[in-house]
Amino acid sequence: MGYIKKKLIISCAIFLGILTMLGGYNLKTKGVFLGEERKLPIYSVDTKEKKIALSFDASWGDDKTDDILKILDKYNVKATFFVVGAWIDKYPDKLKTIYEKGHEIGNHSNKHPIMTTISKEKMINEIAITDAKIMSITRQATTLFRCPSGEYNNLVIETVEATNHYCIQWDADSIDWKAQGAEIELDRIIKKTKPGSILLFHNEAKYTPENLPKILEYLKGEGYEFVKISDLIYKNNYYINGQGKQIKK
Repeated sequence: MGYIKKKLIISCAIFLGILTMLGGYNLKTKGVFLGEERKLPIYSVDTKEKKIALSFDASWGDDKTDDILKILDKYNVKATFFVVGAWIDKYPDKLKTIYEKGHEIGNHSNKHPIMTTISKEKMINEIAITDAKIMSITRQATTLFRCPSGEYNNLVIETVEATNHYCIQWDADSIDWKAQGAEIELDRIIKKTKPGSILLFHNEAKYTPENLPKILEYLKGEGYEFVKISDLIYKNNYYINGQGKQIKK
């Protein structure tokens, strides 16, 4: 009996220790595991209209930007470009061209940090610095923010929203940055796109300029209309379900 009691005591101690660790982690990640409800960014929009939004992340290079812009012009499609501040420093003229062609500019942080690993003050600074850089060229503030690498927790989303930005994710990911093959990326997007989808590409991806015309032609042929993200999402009176879908109240 003494041996069994000893094992029970040790097991309880281990269990309590795990709970304590999880509780501490919960405080750091703002409710991912325990306690308050987990917050989600906007992955897609609940709509019966066949409207979708193209988005491009511009973080590191400028390799394919001109090709992408020419294709979007050809098909008369406007997209949303999420730009990193460090990218703006290298390509200010490119940002100006994107904006002047009527595309939407979103904030993608200044140095592309993993937002869940930095303080709230640093998050605010990352967003503010990038907004200032964008405004110096476009004279227009941003209303959309995308987390670098798609990493977020409750604190990140709360902070983004406190800076008057909608936190935007995606539900149709080309994963074009991996350059796994044009057909693979094309098939991936076609299968995942549905009304209200936000599609993700990158401006320096190898196969994106090759796939973009095929994607635009196919989806337009299916009756889809391409809009900027700010024209797709609801601005108020909405909630976000467990899949990150924005739903009108």
